[in-house]
Amino acid sequence: MMAIMKRVLLGLLATTVVSAININVSSKGGNATGGFHYGLLHEDIDNSGDGGLYAELIRNRAFQSSERYPSSLSGWYPINGTQLSLKTLEAPLSKALSTSMNVASASTHGQVGFFNDGYWGMDVKTQTYQGSFWVRGDYSGYFTASLQSNITGERFGLAKIKSRSQADKWVEHEFALTPNKNAPNSNNTFAITFEAADLKSASLDFNLISLFPPTFKGRKNGMRVDIVDALEQFHPTLFRLPGGNMLEGSTNTSWWNWKDSIGPLKDRPGFSGVWGYQQTHGLGLLEYLQFAEDLGMELILAVYAGLSLNGDVTPEDQLQQFIDNALDEIEFIRGPPDSKWGAVRAQLGHPAPWKLEYVEVGNEDWLAGAPEGWATYKDYRFPKFLEAINKAYPDIQVISSGSVYDGYDIPTPGAGDYHLYTTPDTWVAEFGKFDNIETPHLIGEMASTFPNGGTGWDSGVLRPFPWWQGAVGEAIALIGYERNADRIIGALYAPILRNMNRWQWSITMLQFAADPAMTTRSTSWYAWELMAAHPITATLPASGGFGPLYYVTGKNEKTQSHIFKAAVYNSTNSADVPVSLTFDGVAAGTTAELTVLTGPEDPYGVNNPFTGVNVVKTTKTTVKSNTNGTFSFNMPNLSVAVLETKGRRGAVRRQW
Repeated sequence: MMAIMKRVLLGLLATTVVSAININVSSKGGNATGGFHYGLLHEDIDNSGDGGLYAELIRNRAFQSSERYPSSLSGWYPINGTQLSLKTLEAPLSKALSTSMNVASASTHGQVGFFNDGYWGMDVKTQTYQGSFWVRGDYSGYFTASLQSNITGERFGLAKIKSRSQADKWVEHEFALTPNKNAPNSNNTFAITFEAADLKSASLDFNLISLFPPTFKGRKNGMRVDIVDALEQFHPTLFRLPGGNMLEGSTNTSWWNWKDSIGPLKDRPGFSGVWGYQQTHGLGLLEYLQFAEDLGMELILAVYAGLSLNGDVTPEDQLQQFIDNALDEIEFIRGPPDSKWGAVRAQLGHPAPWKLEYVEVGNEDWLAGAPEGWATYKDYRFPKFLEAINKAYPDIQVISSGSVYDGYDIPTPGAGDYHLYTTPDTWVAEFGKFDNIETPHLIGEMASTFPNGGTGWDSGVLRPFPWWQGAVGEAIALIGYERNADRIIGALYAPILRNMNRWQWSITMLQFAADPAMTTRSTSWYAWELMAAHPITATLPASGGFGPLYYVTGKNEKTQSHIFKAAVYNSTNSADVPVSLTFDGVAAGTTAELTVLTGPEDPYGVNNPFTGVNVVKTTKTTVKSNTNGTFSFNMPNLSVAVLETKGRRGAVRRQW
């Protein structure tokens, strides 16, 4: 019996042994890529802009309205019986901000006013907050701006602002507020109060009430530090803006018009958001461009192409207005400061042009209003934009909002855009999808959203968070795209951010809430960060097939290093995969850093922002090539790895 059991055990062990995969990398051939781009798309979904990336703490700060959303007092509450109401005055703050909040005291003495509870709370730390508000009315006393607990009422800090308010004129008041202690949680509010006895008019009117914490790089009207830090740390080099459905708008009278998003905040009317809430337009074109510059990202500008989400299609004889608008926007971004729109940019504080080499026409025109919308796009909308943009800017790569896989024979010199939200198995099945495609493509939106064997889009239910097996699937897709980096511009994760208090799409690279401690790097973040941290400037051909090991090999000519990126998916009996890797020209005894990412035993493991537990394990080791110049190592099942030989290591960004 013991002998039989021994033979069975040995047989089982034998089934888990996987033969070594030998990979020999040539020093010649391959593709000069110019650097494959890993990047992101941003649109305001999941309160990822207002209440997220955009650092403004005050919700509904200017009582804006639009086609879909009326003005309201949402977020605002009275103090000591104060009466709050909305007013549309004959002399509003501005044409763009026509509705204001009227504040009437119910008593003749004591502190009265209002408070705002923010975007599901406010983080209060011992740091300086910059605030401002506009007020109209006759008041001679002081205003008190304060931050306090919404639970206990404890006040953490205040600022006294001498009133300069006038009866018939809007006057802006600015202040700095530094709390004297950190709040124990983010359930806090911001209040403005004033002494009723010093009020000489019947009431005061307020508008554009704003409070910012310190922002990324100290930018005025800037971005939230912890969120941008997490984005910067995954080394993005490409940014598509304004991304997604937001560009199209709900109707052809409510699309994302960049001209409404620039200039002083009091002159920005806001945007009729397509994901269930009004947008402030505080995060406008200029802020997006500065954000890209601060992170060293190249731009993909998306321009409205005459199709909106309800299927509104612009007739051919009315399209020129949108072509002209796109050309104006391009000039605003990259035109000299003495051009019409370059001068506007310079007046707004950025005289130097931005680099702009990619312009995408529309967003998923194959989806909204299909089949008519897609037919008009192929028939006249994209060809007219392509011709006009390249006539004015021959160096710009114009990108279609669809791909050759959407049934479009894209006219030269246009490029395509391929979007996919899918299962891990699908990423693996599509590994070689672009091996023989000649038309350049952007992978403009991608993420693992559905489990293998599920109902996918038929259910409409995404996984609650990115999960480890999904991240490995994404890594395999990225490897496949980078193998074809002479034709694929880059790959963008989308959507990128999710506010855990309100969302419409659960799968995002980062999750967050008002409390920065909730900012969570998902399993996908770790896979993308590892891939992006090791840029390849030229791919190199290698012998060997694919599966269960998927890989790309190349070199970085700036760092003089050789690079191997790989992932293992569904190895036999989930056994480790031995790898023997040889680079032609790499001598014996060469050292390399091997970084391996592994996940939890459960392939559906997630990084849950409510627990703070990171299920992704990062293991770094130094390996040395043997006498034959071969690096030998094992990769576990469902792992992602990068090996890079030791060269001159520099900054990740801008290595091409």
